[in-house]
Amino acid sequence: MSVQVLSALGAGDLSDDERRALRDARPASANELDAWLRLVVGVRVPRVALAPGSSPPFAYLEHAFLEPEEAARGEVSQRDCVVWACRGGGKTFLGATATMLDLVFKPGIEVLILGGSLEQSQRMHGHLRWLFRKSPLAALVVKLTERKVELVNGSCARVLAQSQTSVRGARPQKLRCDEVELFDSRVWEAAQLVTRSKRCGDVFAHGAIEVFSTMHEPAGLMARIAADERRRLFRWGIVDVLEKCAPARACEPCPLVAECDGRAKVARGHVGIDDAIRMKSRASEGAWAAEMLCERPRMDQLVYPEFDEGAHVADFDVGEVEREGWRFVGGMDFGIAGETVVLWAGVGTDGTLRIVDERSVSGARLGEHIEAIQGARWPGMEWIGVDPAGRQRSHQTGISAVTAMRRAGLSVRDRRVGVVEGIEMVRARLNPAVGGAQLVIHARCARLIEALSKYRWADDARGAPLKDGADHAADALRYLIVNLDSAAREARVVSYF
Repeated sequence: MSVQVLSALGAGDLSDDERRALRDARPASANELDAWLRLVVGVRVPRVALAPGSSPPFAYLEHAFLEPEEAARGEVSQRDCVVWACRGGGKTFLGATATMLDLVFKPGIEVLILGGSLEQSQRMHGHLRWLFRKSPLAALVVKLTERKVELVNGSCARVLAQSQTSVRGARPQKLRCDEVELFDSRVWEAAQLVTRSKRCGDVFAHGAIEVFSTMHEPAGLMARIAADERRRLFRWGIVDVLEKCAPARACEPCPLVAECDGRAKVARGHVGIDDAIRMKSRASEGAWAAEMLCERPRMDQLVYPEFDEGAHVADFDVGEVEREGWRFVGGMDFGIAGETVVLWAGVGTDGTLRIVDERSVSGARLGEHIEAIQGARWPGMEWIGVDPAGRQRSHQTGISAVTAMRRAGLSVRDRRVGVVEGIEMVRARLNPAVGGAQLVIHARCARLIEALSKYRWADDARGAPLKDGADHAADALRYLIVNLDSAAREARVVSYF
């Protein structure tokens, strides 16, 4: 029984014998490929784009698997491609699905999986192993390990480490690069010269590099790759992979109505509506637009373009904060010979953070700062968030700044979070994707207000913000918010399954 016949009939459940017979029937069209995936491995991939300007996820599989015949008269087919999709949008799983199809129907093909880290590579490989454990594909496997899949027809897929050495020695037909935004640029350059075309059975497998990633750096590697017109671009966001929304669910009060506009009523994706709403509520507007709607990140040079004195600065009654029993916490950026900044903040029952006071002093010793914190008027500071680098021992005293503060009776938190991730947490308070600002600064905090207005990225846009003086107060705020919000944040990753 052929895929074509089953596709036309819309066959339902198959017997094991029918599924085994169908397993070996190579799909020759998009409809047959869709039917084969549904009937043999039980995978359904959306074939219709819902958001304007998006590609349906199935279009990538069609491109990757249904290769044209060997180019004649020197013509070169555009086989390299870029999958730019939202977080949790299924791109890693689809890369594994394309690899499975290549291994089954292109005998002798070699596919290499290269991630932004070995862990990321193994995520795609983990999906691939899951597919080959399913009946009837399991019977095709000769070897299945944490790093390799090999089939009876001689095809194989391997995981590569993120290094120039491992990449330069490879000669695959397909190189699938997952989360390229995290790649070392030198490894990416080395990867451009490794693929080789090859006839695999009766299929000509074109040498190709396929890229899968979100885009969150405005001038990063993914932005440059996606702008290269020599690569076919497939792009989809959260709306294109939403589950079908229940007819009884009203659109108008829904936080997703601006981007969805009712399209989820006919959706066939895998991301739950409630999960998407929760993710939006936790993200800054910029992060939601870039990582979930797949809009190009803004090229603003300011680290916090959302900061608006009219919205985030007020001469509020600090006594009211005290009377209402807000929790008091702090943030601190250590300065050795330079400026040290300490911030005091109140946290309301609704989660709003109010910066009530600041201390900005240059050239003072740590002991003086500790005395200032202990002698401040603010009641019962629960803890103070600091730079994790404060754990390093001083060559003079033999103890770290964190240890010295704790010995003085202060509760210190020094959670280690990347600079960019911490900045996004501050942005999420300045301008949440849902609701109003969750950060208000008292007008007396002139140093912090100036810092947030001037804090800029370095010219290369990929490194850390400039260390030009504005960073000290901004860092103190970041350490405060990182230690306040990290424990409460839920994981954003949404499994494909």
